[in-house]
Amino acid sequence: MKMLKQHILVLVTLFTGLMLTTLQLQAETSTQKVLIVVSSNGQGEEQPGYEFGEFSKAYMVFKNNGIAVDIASPKGGQVEADKYDPSKTYNAKVLDDEAIMAKLNNTLATNSLDATIYDAVFVVGGKGAMFDLPKDTALQNVIAQIYQQKGIVAAVCHGPAALVNVKLNDGSYLVANKAINSFTNQEEKLFGQKWINDFDFMLEDKLAERGAKFQSSEIMLSHVAIDGRLITGQNPTSTADVATALVESLGLTPVAVEVELDDKTIAVIAKFLAGDKSALETLANNQEQYLISLVGMYGFYFLKVADTRLDFEQSLALMTVAQKAINSPNLDMEIAKTQARLGQTANAKATLNQLIVAKPDFKPAQTLLKTL
Repeated sequence: MKMLKQHILVLVTLFTGLMLTTLQLQAETSTQKVLIVVSSNGQGEEQPGYEFGEFSKAYMVFKNNGIAVDIASPKGGQVEADKYDPSKTYNAKVLDDEAIMAKLNNTLATNSLDATIYDAVFVVGGKGAMFDLPKDTALQNVIAQIYQQKGIVAAVCHGPAALVNVKLNDGSYLVANKAINSFTNQEEKLFGQKWINDFDFMLEDKLAERGAKFQSSEIMLSHVAIDGRLITGQNPTSTADVATALVESLGLTPVAVEVELDDKTIAVIAKFLAGDKSALETLANNQEQYLISLVGMYGFYFLKVADTRLDFEQSLALMTVAQKAINSPNLDMEIAKTQARLGQTANAKATLNQLIVAKPDFKPAQTLLKTL
């Protein structure tokens, strides 16, 4: 029996090693090549650019799976991202990657591309994508050619703006009659107010106008729409999932990687909003494992789009979990207002009284307390 166990252990070890080696070889020997597209529009505070975090997350998925990439933009050359946090692990990894940064600092012009060498195209978002990508006829031709040569077309957040004017050889729009998503009208009104009035169109509306079957989830939750060789993601949270879906569509088995902390946190929030009450307990009891400030801010913004009692209850729960960690009078006020709205008058008074003890001169709390 002892000898049998030893043989089994050896076989398991060999099998595990073989599986790991197979995955590593797959990543090292993949011959697929993806074209990553970013906006050329960025000009500091004057004009928005592309989202570096989206680029980073997508690129790291491709790199980890041994997929070669080129980077293109409408103008070519150096491109400017919107403000981002360089300390985020995924951003830091890309900033330390000299080879990819060299490509990012000298992007290929879309009118110089040979579409036949690419197996897929991935369009990064950012508000800048709304300004130059829909007007880039060279990019439209590249996307159409990649799709029609049986390649994969993927885009995330505002990236689908590059797809709205893409037509196939039969004259139909690429997105027509296909499931698709992008940054939604609701998300735009919450998070895009600085530039929304400068857009030529609302992306969700334009995609629907082109005949797309638009689908979406709650604000800032990951949502990936897959319709054959067309893959789109709703927002920055969807980036890694879209890139992974692209890898799978190339016939590869994606290498397992650790989920980034912000995406991990949003995933648990999504479970809670879907009705899994234990997800809230997970966040409350394991705060050091999640971005608790993100939990509170999600509740704060979800409150702005709430229209049912359940929405208000869930917003309140998320804000309350992060209340101590954020320690903000403004968040405390929203908690108190929501408690009052839900008929939890005693709780609202307690919240306000605690706020007044901490900040005796905070008049909004005193004013609200008098109305309860």
